[in-house]
Amino acid sequence: MILTGDKITQEVASGRIHIDPFTLDQVNPNSYNFRLGDTILTYDDNVLDVKVMNPSTTTKIPPEGMVLQPTTLYLGHTMEVMGSEHYVPIMRGRSSIGRIGIFINITADLIDIGSINQWTLQMHVVQPVRVYPGMLIGQVTFWEAQGDIELYKGKYQGSRGPMPSQIYKDFKD
Repeated sequence: MILTGDKITQEVASGRIHIDPFTLDQVNPNSYNFRLGDTILTYDDNVLDVKVMNPSTTTKIPPEGMVLQPTTLYLGHTMEVMGSEHYVPIMRGRSSIGRIGIFINITADLIDIGSINQWTLQMHVVQPVRVYPGMLIGQVTFWEAQGDIELYKGKYQGSRGPMPSQIYKDFKD
């Protein structure tokens, strides 16, 4: 079952959901709006290889914004550190963001229970769009888990800022 906005607020207060910083103005009927952090990561090469660590560049988004281009994959991050050891978070772009042609985490919206991070946002645009640090960009919902809970202990735990893919660690030499 999905938590309502009121229940999310209660669970943040009790410590069962972690959202820092938490702002009541960002609570929705059954979700919480999160903001875009101030750093963007892009890969340096046009061809990426899943078996190696691909070189990348990080850029601070200036206060006047940054124009995203359709030919580039952008990795941003949430301003908030979020997660839960009791609920399963699912993140997605806000509908207003999708309506302006920004797509966020199309293939990676499920967050493992116990993953508490600034979450990396995989962003793609269909035409040039200017984004700003701190803008409301997505929303997270929290779902009750059934069965025994095994907390996330993966390679992205504790992330701050955008994290490049670490899929290369899945390959054994």
